[in-house]
Amino acid sequence: MGKTPVSLQAHVTHLAMTSPPKTSLPVPVNIQTAIMRAPEIPLPFYRYLYRQVGARWQWVDRLRMNDEELTATLHDKRNTIGVLYVNGAPAGFYEYLTIDDETIELSHFGLFEHALGLGIGKWFLLQTLYAIWTQNPVRVTTTTNNLDHPRALQLYQMFGFSPVSTGTAIVRPLSDKELLELAKKS
Repeated sequence: MGKTPVSLQAHVTHLAMTSPPKTSLPVPVNIQTAIMRAPEIPLPFYRYLYRQVGARWQWVDRLRMNDEELTATLHDKRNTIGVLYVNGAPAGFYEYLTIDDETIELSHFGLFEHALGLGIGKWFLLQTLYAIWTQNPVRVTTTTNNLDHPRALQLYQMFGFSPVSTGTAIVRPLSDKELLELAKKS
């Protein structure tokens, strides 16, 4: 039996933006990209995306949900998921939740390891924000922490997010047993 991983303390930053980004970026050259919405995303595909993007950054919450909880969350009509494809293969995803008439939360955003360093992160975040702002919110919120990509906070601020509060959270990495159960679901 594997040992239980040590819990990690994360410094969390809550951010908000109140107007669409004013930046425009060209599609990266010599790369074929597509962003497709996935309204009824199959759970195994979502778990694959979530693991590929989030394993390095200790994303665990959605992996601990059972099928019923995850289905209810993902297929909620207020939830939107878009998948980034690069040269025909999945390369990242975004997920946002319409909280109410005024607020949309960018709940998940990230790239697969193979897509890092290609110059598409900024472009993909901008496309994600454009998609969110077509819903005409008053504010868009997101959260990042020091376990995330080292430039995540800087990138969000570059596109118009401002920190509104900070705090701490405890992140409990997946145990060997949980990883084994997850492998059985895939």
